[in-house]
Amino acid sequence: MLLKTFGWSFAITALGLVAAAFYGGWEALGIVAILCILEISLSFDNAVVNAGILKKMNAFWQKIFLTIGVLIAVFGMRLVFPVVIVAISAKIGPIDAVDLALNDKDKYQQLVTDAHPSIAAFGGMFLLMIFLDFIFEDRDIQWLRWIERPLAKLGKVDMLSVCIALIVLLITSFTFAAHAHQHGGAHVDKAETVLISGIAGLITYMIVGGLSGYFEDKLEEEEEREHEAEEEAARSGKQRPAVVLAGQAAFFMFLYLEVLDASFSFDGVIGAFAVTNDIVLMALGLGVGAMYVRSLTVYLVRQGTLDDYVYLEHGAHYAIGALAVLLMITIQYQIHEVITGLVGVLLIAWSFWSSVRRNKALAAAEGKATAPDEKTEVSSGV
Repeated sequence: MLLKTFGWSFAITALGLVAAAFYGGWEALGIVAILCILEISLSFDNAVVNAGILKKMNAFWQKIFLTIGVLIAVFGMRLVFPVVIVAISAKIGPIDAVDLALNDKDKYQQLVTDAHPSIAAFGGMFLLMIFLDFIFEDRDIQWLRWIERPLAKLGKVDMLSVCIALIVLLITSFTFAAHAHQHGGAHVDKAETVLISGIAGLITYMIVGGLSGYFEDKLEEEEEREHEAEEEAARSGKQRPAVVLAGQAAFFMFLYLEVLDASFSFDGVIGAFAVTNDIVLMALGLGVGAMYVRSLTVYLVRQGTLDDYVYLEHGAHYAIGALAVLLMITIQYQIHEVITGLVGVLLIAWSFWSSVRRNKALAAAEGKATAPDEKTEVSSGV
């Protein structure tokens, strides 16, 4: 079962690591491995959401999502999008950006370094909004309760996450950005660039969120119509064109999934810039990671269990928040790639460990013959 589901991912991992070793030696191999883990950890909640929707679709649309969807996810978001970011930031054509990345790495590195404040501001704001919207949401299951419980109460204030993100952007623009490093070690004032790029990242997040909400509403409308048609057919005893209605609902599901996948892909792609500026290593690491996310989605659908490790989603979003902060700091200060990569991995590992402890505590509580009026509260222990 495991080999059948993850077989292609294992094979592509081996090819990707070998290609990285030939491309840049052991250091490149390590960076690709970190990027792969980063993509998987940040996209775990994506796989969970995908699985929850994918299980409602028939075999045909599942196959469409896992084939055409892979092409869009891997080649569109993980390969093309980083090039577009560099091209826009450095004000060069996409073809020129790819040519420089492959044939003139010194100049490409210089362009990326010069454009880093705008890339970091754009990505930092996008990631920060993902984290803030998550942490301000009131949810039944809480991981770090001493943080999440009071923040969930504050989250009832409308537009609080946007206000905080803009305050962070203003502070960053007139502190770190005012003394950003240019190539050659000189200090330049990047306040305006950072401010504009950060606002662009915020707008992008709101657009993507709006599109996701639009397709989600469409999906709910189609499901409601299908339910009404089923009730009408049951009352009248007539046959209804189930295939057409199911196809419409599945089509909207597919569109919704693609928009969701694109929005979740932003954090991995943007976060990759905090690990490396090498477009080849970025493509290899994120591409391999994206394959695992797809395999994990299939695995979750086939297993039928999405709630085994309930704190992993929390860990992924805390990793996103940490990456957002690190990206903003790197506007002025250099942070080693290993640190930025391992922060996310450690947070995911911590949340996984907390989930395992919770599951063991629940199992132990269920196994005890407790008194009828005895209340057992299970927490993460954090």
